[in-house]
Amino acid sequence: MRNWPRWLAFAVMGGLALIAVRQGWLDFLSDEKQVAGFIQARGLSGLVAVMGAGTLYTALGGPRQLLAFVLGFALSPVYGTVISTAVTVLGATLCFFVARILLQRSLADRFGQRMERFDRLFQQKTMTKILVVRLLPIGSNLATNLIAGCSHIRFLPFLMGSGLGYLPQMLVFALAGAGIGNADHYQFALSVALFIVASLLGGYLLQQHRNRLLTTPLSEDS
Repeated sequence: MRNWPRWLAFAVMGGLALIAVRQGWLDFLSDEKQVAGFIQARGLSGLVAVMGAGTLYTALGGPRQLLAFVLGFALSPVYGTVISTAVTVLGATLCFFVARILLQRSLADRFGQRMERFDRLFQQKTMTKILVVRLLPIGSNLATNLIAGCSHIRFLPFLMGSGLGYLPQMLVFALAGAGIGNADHYQFALSVALFIVASLLGGYLLQQHRNRLLTTPLSEDS
């Protein structure tokens, strides 16, 4: 019962998020033409509003790649990449601290052994391991944010690893969005090639990490 204020706060936030989704308040983020028109009509205030909506969108598990595509179309490859990456990092930060403040104690009591395994795995070289997770084109961004928030890993390495890991895919999809907007087939082809390279890089780093675990004595991991 001592945790009821945390659960109440979480329920209120979850209810508001559900209303936002059900009412379609975030649907316009999936329409690149609507977002472009909104920003052009309102200027800086429109961009700030889109960034705020994008932060909530990615915090709720919305695909960050779609956000990068839309902003690449609405702005440019460079601005689309930078802004979508920043917004996704903000969404991850929001999710991380909601989990840490509201859910950590309760989930630690219920899934103590699993959380301990995550802590042991990510406690060392946290930034590198989070970067590898973000580079891979598979997995759940939302789940990673929640689990990381409920663990005991430090926030700064999580933040840095996330930002660097997000960047390649955000560039790829911002280029794709800008290529569609400008009917530039070479730019679109470049984005596809970069996506393949980023995925291979993530897979390579993951394999290197697995090999290192197999060759490193257990005493060095403790």
